[in-house]
Amino acid sequence: MAQTFKPVANTLAKVSIVIAVLAPAAVMFAASTVTRSSYNTKVDVPLDQPVPFSHQHHVEELGIDCRYCHSTVERSATAGVPTTQTCMACHSQIWTDSPLLEPVRLSYKDGTPIKWTLVNSVPDFVFFNHSIHVAKGVGCNVCHGAVNKMMITSKGVAFQMSWCLNCHRNPEQFLRPRDQVFNMNYVTPTDQLELGKKLVRENRVKKEQLTDCSVCHR
Repeated sequence: MAQTFKPVANTLAKVSIVIAVLAPAAVMFAASTVTRSSYNTKVDVPLDQPVPFSHQHHVEELGIDCRYCHSTVERSATAGVPTTQTCMACHSQIWTDSPLLEPVRLSYKDGTPIKWTLVNSVPDFVFFNHSIHVAKGVGCNVCHGAVNKMMITSKGVAFQMSWCLNCHRNPEQFLRPRDQVFNMNYVTPTDQLELGKKLVRENRVKKEQLTDCSVCHR
């Protein structure tokens, strides 16, 4: 009886089985890599803005406190975007003829808000409150990265759920004294765990509730 399949068919069958097993894993790995890459997360990717605002200049060089521009960060869910009037408090006196600031002057003249490109955001199904994090001792650069070193603002971290949960499960690793929350040059001490445990107690951080779904998903 003539042989139906050639010997090479066995090899092809084995290869096809290997491919069938590895292909889904390869696809999942590739998808995960793309999802976590800066191409998708935009971490460390400066975004175009109507005005090339430099945090490095304003914060690091001039020493302007975060709260001067982000005035609602201590009492609201959002940190707040500075109004044109806030910008013009200084720029009506300095750099008054700079072409870079023409959009600011036009906004002030017309009363039309500047349309800034949003850098940091969470999905609509996630609730985040700046004020509670500030009150408990979470520093700005814990979530936003070294903003004071950024010429043009970019996202500091990807805000993936695993990253948030790491902090919620281990808050003592990230908390700092409240008077250091807005210190962008704060250095984590060598006894951070002991300090963190103390701050968890003093700031009444309910650690056992931080991983409840309803804390972030409402």
